[in-house]
Amino acid sequence: MVASPLKQPGPRGSRAASARRLGGSLSLIEGALSARRVVRQAPWLAGLHRFADGALIGLGLSMLGLSALTLHWQNQWSSNFRGLESTQILERRLQESAAVLEQHHLGVVRKPGLLVPTSSDQLVHLPPPPATTASAMRLELDALRWTQSVSGY
Repeated sequence: MVASPLKQPGPRGSRAASARRLGGSLSLIEGALSARRVVRQAPWLAGLHRFADGALIGLGLSMLGLSALTLHWQNQWSSNFRGLESTQILERRLQESAAVLEQHHLGVVRKPGLLVPTSSDQLVHLPPPPATTASAMRLELDALRWTQSVSGY
């Protein structure tokens, strides 16, 4: 006698059985949720379903639009805030420079030997500049050459 292993049904047999069961359940689901069947049985329910679909699509599109606007506004705000910060830094530097100049001038005032004594007799009075007419100003402006700058500059 020769011993041979028993042949068990392979995966093909089990796959075929599961496919039959799946096919049967799909046909049950397709039959139960058929759109044509729902329209025939309850047209108001089909209309409500279409309205709900439209509302969901509209809400989704509006959310996409609002998200895009939010990102745009956030970018604008951050660039404006960076500009504000740079302005504040420049203002602080200007105030520091003014303070240094003020300290320098106060130091010079405390040392009177560095200042030159003066009186009103030593002041120089300059005559006011001659009044220019509008035509003379126009001629000076016309003498300027206006050219277009290259794009990007």
